[in-house]
Amino acid sequence: MLPLVWMAMRTYAPYITFPVAVVVGAVGYHLEWFIRGTPKPREQKSILELREERKLEEQAGTDSTHVLSLKDRLEFAPRAALNRNRPHEESKSLS
Repeated sequence: MLPLVWMAMRTYAPYITFPVAVVVGAVGYHLEWFIRGTPKPREQKSILELREERKLEEQAGTDSTHVLSLKDRLEFAPRAALNRNRPHEESKSLS
């Protein structure tokens, strides 16, 4: 009879332990919240939202119609990267 009980407990263990674990977890969560006595924290803004707000505040006092042209900006195509393997520039500087 005892092996039959052990087999039944092993077979139906997930059906018994899962609801018990849910109840114990819920009681523990509410008990901890009651002991702390603090309300749930408000959602904070993400880092991306804070960055966008800061950039908007920085742009508020400036005129957004005066921008550099793409030809004047050096960050898109640095000359050193494009002319790295061209020997004719080195030969001109050596001679």
